[in-house]
Amino acid sequence: MSYSESLSRLLASVDASEGCRLVVTSKGRTYTGTMMPHHDFSAPDILVLKLKSGYNVGIRMYQDSAVQVVERPSGKKIGLAANEPKKGLKKLVLIGTGGTIASYVDYRTGAVQPALSTSELVNAMPELREIANIEARVLFSIFSENMNVEHWQKLAEAVSEAINDGADGIIVPHGTDTMGYTAAALSFMLGDVPKPVVLVGAQRSSDRPSSDATGNMMASARFCVDGNRAGVFVIMHDTQSDDSFAVHLGTRVRKMHTSRRDAFHSINAPAAAHIDADGKIEFSGHGREVSDGTAIAKTGMEGRCILLQSYPGMDPDIFTDIMVRSRGVVIAGSGLGHVNENMIPAIKKASDAGTIVVMTSQCLGGATNLNVYNTGRDMLSAGAVSVGDMLPETAYVKLMWALANSGSREEAVRLMKTSLAGETGDRRLA
Repeated sequence: MSYSESLSRLLASVDASEGCRLVVTSKGRTYTGTMMPHHDFSAPDILVLKLKSGYNVGIRMYQDSAVQVVERPSGKKIGLAANEPKKGLKKLVLIGTGGTIASYVDYRTGAVQPALSTSELVNAMPELREIANIEARVLFSIFSENMNVEHWQKLAEAVSEAINDGADGIIVPHGTDTMGYTAAALSFMLGDVPKPVVLVGAQRSSDRPSSDATGNMMASARFCVDGNRAGVFVIMHDTQSDDSFAVHLGTRVRKMHTSRRDAFHSINAPAAAHIDADGKIEFSGHGREVSDGTAIAKTGMEGRCILLQSYPGMDPDIFTDIMVRSRGVVIAGSGLGHVNENMIPAIKKASDAGTIVVMTSQCLGGATNLNVYNTGRDMLSAGAVSVGDMLPETAYVKLMWALANSGSREEAVRLMKTSLAGETGDRRLA
């Protein structure tokens, strides 16, 4: 859908085009901002400006509305920095997957563009080259909600290949919405990976004054260079300001807010470390040190797994056949990991058919315990498997991995009950 005839004439009369800075007056209100592209979701009489705050506003234009061009685009494009490695700096490899963080401002239009090439991905944050020698590739450029098992597998393979080619650390810019799932998948697929693998995102895009993109990325690079910790981690803002960043274990992290910069929290465990604005790292406990070992990606995943949430009135007639046809089921139960008693026959029928039914808690904090109440003991008798304080989404990803990397149902259950990447533990630390 294009502009209406009257709005097209108005814009043409002042030679206004995308990227121009405009003063727009409509119905007695005045707006100043950068003219943004018109898209199919906008009505034909709507003009979109990007304000100084970084937010876009749609302005309905009328016959008496006025437009004034106060500045034309400079034509500035993102530059290409030299890629000559500097002696004495470690080598980090960025593997882009998309998301808010993998974007930059197009100064010609004021729009945020996805980084679709190596140069765009790195040069969007040239400060990184002062910390390490950076190599980059864009593996995907997708919204994180579109991530699936095949993406996880390709990413794990790309990470192991980069490490075995000499990378001292891997940074994966990723959309925040499903970053916890990807972090868990990499944790199990990469096992005892010998180098740091850091997933990093941004809650706010790089055109907004409150963007967290650069801070999160810089903290990730500093951790890879100076942290001497191997494993899969997520690094994001720890506070609303820019003074602290949290390093979360890849199997213990969850996005807990839709938009806050400090949305990510470690669940049932403290953050692995904190990084201040100057790059100082404080660890909360011991971890695996970096080594010269080989990275091995075990990417097998059983796709016939489902994740359910128990709720009052849950109808077993809806779910029984689905559970029986699945190889693995994770249920986020209430409290200690309970379901309505009418679901217990469904658990038994699925378990008798060979399905592994894993119980977690939708409370998130604390552990499942099916030995306290009659309902829980009946669930155990029906074949349910309790996995302690494991997050539901981590249990879901782990179950897919365990089923594909074990020779029997019994072995898969044993793997689910064994802490492989710090995903569960007996002590309550948070």
